[in-house]
Amino acid sequence: MWSGSALVLLCVILTVNAEINSLTYIYTAFTRPVGLPGIHEFSAIGLLDGRPIDYFDSDTQVKVPREDWMKERLDKEYWDKGTSSRKIKQQWFKDNLKILTDRLRKNDTVNHYLQWRHGCVLDTEGPERKLSGIDQYSYDGDYFLSFDSVNKQWVAHMDEALPTKRKWDGIQQLNAYTEGYLHNECVQWLDTFVKYRKEANIKAARPEVYMSARPFKNHLKLSCLATTFHPKDIIMNIRRDGHLMDRLDGLQSTGIRPNGDGTHQIKMWVLIPGGDTAKYTCEVNHPASKIHEVKEWDHHVEAEGPPVGLIAGAVVGLLVVGVIITGVVIILRRKRTQAENVVPIQPVQMEHQTLLTGTPPISVYYPL
Repeated sequence: MWSGSALVLLCVILTVNAEINSLTYIYTAFTRPVGLPGIHEFSAIGLLDGRPIDYFDSDTQVKVPREDWMKERLDKEYWDKGTSSRKIKQQWFKDNLKILTDRLRKNDTVNHYLQWRHGCVLDTEGPERKLSGIDQYSYDGDYFLSFDSVNKQWVAHMDEALPTKRKWDGIQQLNAYTEGYLHNECVQWLDTFVKYRKEANIKAARPEVYMSARPFKNHLKLSCLATTFHPKDIIMNIRRDGHLMDRLDGLQSTGIRPNGDGTHQIKMWVLIPGGDTAKYTCEVNHPASKIHEVKEWDHHVEAEGPPVGLIAGAVVGLLVVGVIITGVVIILRRKRTQAENVVPIQPVQMEHQTLLTGTPPISVYYPL
């Protein structure tokens, strides 16, 4: 029979040891300049495991590395072709924003936005590699169209997307490009980038630890949060007067979750009586950064609402699609339905086909 503490530890270990990597590209375009610092009329960002690795925007007009190892390992031709590729996408977005604004009968005096998110997620835990592809297309934060890689066809998420679905489903070569990118080329680049990153021996990011309590029904909810750490291997414990608390004490955990900047967070909490005078501590061990931190609760009770630490470590999770632009996160998705299988944009292959062959894929020529 497993003890409560053993079960908690097992859950943490299973979450930490899962070898899951992702490569995602997010493109966002507005119908006109936004007028806010760091937010551009068009931007594109590449993310490896949620961490920015390259970036392009309509003001700089140059694709640049966001990691030193990207700059060191990829030559000038890679960045030049990447710049050309994203300039073509920039024009495609501008043209198709006009098409969708007219089709959806939107007020063209309001700033609308179009987003494309595509990439692949690879789970190498266990004897077989598990692959999933993401190709999602949205307008003003609402799902518009997505690629179903199982049936190799587009899925319309609103009536106004049906003309695009019918048109793109009739282009066999377009669907083949999309399927090929998600299950072949994206995975090859993912493996390559993970290899480059490991060889660069990226410096670990230490966790920030917060401990707080706030009213919850007739109790206090005592929480411990560790955030902004990388890599994700971490151990967290909460003790009461030295006693290691576990599920038998009501201890709960979110497990390890990604932040929007490529770092991670974990939160544990337990309900305690109001006025409890016991000594509560939160212990965090992060081997990669050689950090062992013990935070003691000072018996201060926060007002209603999320603790400051939780806000600082807010997760860009599956229910929102975030676009990270020079440190600014813009939430672009409003709906929860069909979380991970949405949104295509025709230049699915263009990013890498252009880099490999110097020629944009045929999909770049097809409007919505």
